[in-house]
Amino acid sequence: MANSFTRMVSGRNTAVVLASIGAGTLASGYLLSDATAAAERSRLYPPSADFPDLRKHNNCMASALTPTIYARLRDKVTPQNWTLDQCIQTGVDNPGHPFIKTVGMVAGDEESYEVFAELFDPVIKDRHNGYDPRTMKHPTDLDASKIQSGMFDERYVLSSRVRTGRSIRGLSLPPACTRSERREVERVVVTALSGLKGELSGRYYSLGEMSDREQQQLIDEHFLFDKPVSPLLTAAGMARDWPDARGIWHNNEKNFLIWINEEDHTRIISMEKGGNMKRVFDRFCKGLKQVEQLIQERGWEFMWNDRLGYILTCPSNLGTGLRAGVHIRLPYLSRDPRFKKILDNLRLQKRGTGGVDTAATGDTFDISNLDRLGKSEVELVQLVIDGVNYLIECEKRLERGQDIKIPSPISQFRK
Repeated sequence: MANSFTRMVSGRNTAVVLASIGAGTLASGYLLSDATAAAERSRLYPPSADFPDLRKHNNCMASALTPTIYARLRDKVTPQNWTLDQCIQTGVDNPGHPFIKTVGMVAGDEESYEVFAELFDPVIKDRHNGYDPRTMKHPTDLDASKIQSGMFDERYVLSSRVRTGRSIRGLSLPPACTRSERREVERVVVTALSGLKGELSGRYYSLGEMSDREQQQLIDEHFLFDKPVSPLLTAAGMARDWPDARGIWHNNEKNFLIWINEEDHTRIISMEKGGNMKRVFDRFCKGLKQVEQLIQERGWEFMWNDRLGYILTCPSNLGTGLRAGVHIRLPYLSRDPRFKKILDNLRLQKRGTGGVDTAATGDTFDISNLDRLGKSEVELVQLVIDGVNYLIECEKRLERGQDIKIPSPISQFRK
């Protein structure tokens, strides 16, 4: 890949020129003024007077942030004037989550991960099971032909899905972007998507211009993302100016989908009913490669480096940004007390079928990979395939009245 510093500088200069055109100029000016004023006010008080009360908090940020680290980072800003307090606001406002241990901080731009590395690095290490972003390198592999045994028993698996995110280098991430930057993301991505051909060709639906009929159709098909209501997202600034410059693109077959300007610049999704994960992943890889090529042809590129992989808003999605998952019925196994330990050892996570903020109810679950960073896309999808097949085998054994075993723990990183 090209030198990352060169790409960052060239992308940043291009973005600054583009983002300064039109109404966004005023918005950028106000943000700059606000950030400058806040910095001036903070100098009137010592860092200890600003240190957040985290005594009742249970997230990765709260575990890693100390008064010493805060004192060193409080007055630093990124080139886009993003601050440490803006990074951690969502974790300060949300002490915990009923179903998962949250990260508790977000990035406002690509440079956040470097300027505030003293806090981001331990948070990344905590969230990603020991991955050290200072000494380790992240692999990437989008060769779907390497996948084995990618067809699930459809008596158990109801649907299969692979998703990731991608960020446009040179533009601020959703928590920090101005209106002009957000509109530039939409323009760049939608223009590129118009170049997709064949089975990937489709159309874009702008949330702000969508008819009631189109909106209802996308809701019925479970495609439409709505204005964020989760306090984890709203506290991070994700819902500003809604629905300005947000939208959904999908192909004509409705099995390749891209969300624009939700939690990340883009969310790329391949999905279908049934258990053919190999086909879902193959479409995902082909589509992702074509989208990246079309983006590059227009003078832009994705945020990426060899330590953190693909750069996204939340540290939990660094690396591959990939979540490969299935909706699966497990009436016997889900009642077995060993179910949680089996999932833990297989590096899988369980959610409700309504998403991250929903509890699992009944006997149907969303099962996906726990890890994002330190393993390639192929490795993670294969891990999900092998793990889900193990869960299905356990379910079948329990149906027959036979015993099951807890598998040995899977290591996250290559030895």
